[in-house]
Amino acid sequence: MFKEFKAFISRGNVIDMAVGVIVGAAFTNIVTSLVKNLLNPFIGIFLGKVDLSTLVFHVGDTTFRYGAFLNSLLNFFIIAFVVFLLVKLLTKLRLEPAKKTPAPSTTDKYLQEIVELLRQRQ
Repeated sequence: MFKEFKAFISRGNVIDMAVGVIVGAAFTNIVTSLVKNLLNPFIGIFLGKVDLSTLVFHVGDTTFRYGAFLNSLLNFFIIAFVVFLLVKLLTKLRLEPAKKTPAPSTTDKYLQEIVELLRQRQ
């Protein structure tokens, strides 16, 4: 059983996925902080207080906090938009290696020689 576990955990996909989850969690904290500490106060300058969590309605003894849901929904869309912009920026900044033209195959070389010989004969 230990050998099977060792083989499972040693696969490249599992390790890549673990690294992705860890980096994703750290990235989530960065984006959440960006939205909470920078963007929401900036939006609050123009729209006033953006905290909707105080909106509630009551039915009997039950309290429905729909404002907290709307606040979470708004934060989700802001975070999603910020992530979209960051991914778009990182995609533009990514340096792609120059594409090398493949070396001509042996057949291509022979055909090129034949074309040159035919041109010389004319």
